[in-house]
Amino acid sequence: MEDLKKLEVWFVTGSQHLYGEETLKQVAEHSTQIARSIDKDPAIPVRVVFKPVVKSPEEIYQVCVEANTTPTCIGIMAWMHTFSPAKMWIGGLKVLQKPLLHLHTQFNRDIPWSSIDMDFMNLNQSAHGDREFGFMVSRMRMNRKVVVGHWQESQVVNSVSVWMRAAAGWNDWQNARFCRFGDNMRQVAVTEGDKVEAELKFGYSVNGYGIGDLVKVINDVSDSAIGQTVAEYEEIYTVQAPLRKGGDRHKELREAAKIEIGMRNFLKAGNFKGYTDTFEDLHGMVQLPGIASQRLMAEGYGFGGEGDWKTSALVRAMKVMATGLKGGNSFMEDYTYHFDPNNQLVLGSHMLEICPSIANDKPTVEVHPLGIGGKADPVRLVFNAGSGPALNASIVDMGNRFRLIVNEVVAVDPIESLPKLPVARVLWKPYPDMKTGCAAWILAGGAHHTGYSQNLTAEHMEDFAEMAGIEYLLIGKNSNLYDIKNQLRWNDLYYRHSI
Repeated sequence: MEDLKKLEVWFVTGSQHLYGEETLKQVAEHSTQIARSIDKDPAIPVRVVFKPVVKSPEEIYQVCVEANTTPTCIGIMAWMHTFSPAKMWIGGLKVLQKPLLHLHTQFNRDIPWSSIDMDFMNLNQSAHGDREFGFMVSRMRMNRKVVVGHWQESQVVNSVSVWMRAAAGWNDWQNARFCRFGDNMRQVAVTEGDKVEAELKFGYSVNGYGIGDLVKVINDVSDSAIGQTVAEYEEIYTVQAPLRKGGDRHKELREAAKIEIGMRNFLKAGNFKGYTDTFEDLHGMVQLPGIASQRLMAEGYGFGGEGDWKTSALVRAMKVMATGLKGGNSFMEDYTYHFDPNNQLVLGSHMLEICPSIANDKPTVEVHPLGIGGKADPVRLVFNAGSGPALNASIVDMGNRFRLIVNEVVAVDPIESLPKLPVARVLWKPYPDMKTGCAAWILAGGAHHTGYSQNLTAEHMEDFAEMAGIEYLLIGKNSNLYDIKNQLRWNDLYYRHSI
């Protein structure tokens, strides 16, 4: 993944000429100190860049235009140190195309009880200056995040950090390219969607490429490159004896490495950030890309099985948002249930493609038959995923809008060994409980494919949905079906009349 420190959030402070040069000088000093403090905090993933205090419609418009056209700028953090008449902000906010965070803070933490006077009040009046700004943003129906509290509070900094990570994921989607090898799995509904509307709404493009074009690149891979990748497998993973050099299935390991290298070369040449494939359309390939997709995901590529381009894009965004955080993100599928009344669980997996970034131990390289696809036995990484808090996220096309559904879960260690299950897997308990969580997901139209995260939170995903301007539904610890049903009904009415 790319270094997020190459990206910037601009700290923009609003004021006006009414207060005189001395007051404006103090506003600039205070704002600079706040921006530098946030920038240096270890929890902050991107650079925070102080911008000169804006005091007129012209200055506001100019900084918003510059933000739009600066590739490294992924958003604006706005704060009104003094009163900043909000009609000044109309022109700038009308053209702003980057995410907006409103930091509702003030320079001083405490009221200086014994010395406070009107000079202090005129300088430190964000308590109502921010309300003036907030009205205009609401009046213009603009999505943004509001963070309230003193700028030195860890909770405030962490909430700002969450928004920044969402902004990094959103920025990564702009002009991104996703590749479809073949089409969607036949007759499947939820993996379909409006790719034109997705490009308009999300900023990324999705286009199809012939399997023959990919196979040609795979066949051009050199023996030396294959040998280097096989050596890497043996260094990083536990390779089954039959797949090692001299083993009777070593040829299949080399074929898997050849597919991986070819796919990587194809994706790099096309500047793609993710891809999909389907077992029904891989003519000319010897194996399905198992270990190839797993390792490409671990490098940061988005992936969606059976042509699921929406999940591929989502997995990519989640990986960008989580850059530098402990844990991983992966393509996932709810596969089967454990309905023990005392310990109800979901087993998540896929026939091959689960990212090793979520593994809790050293993956094993194995080869096993696959009952679908009609190809040679594919090589794959097998492992158990780690336990702990996690979430599943799904983007679905509801016809008149996209909906992002998030279910908070807690992953658990396997209660027994799974000696005959030759795929990577994870067990989790959905919140608020198995029956409510699964019913809510189904009522919301959540897909069977998801982006699974060990390190992102519902707040990350909510901020991301706000930036995208799409519907967001959380199924969490406090959810109940009565409220979920009503929220779905209200959302449906809202989107019918607002689009």
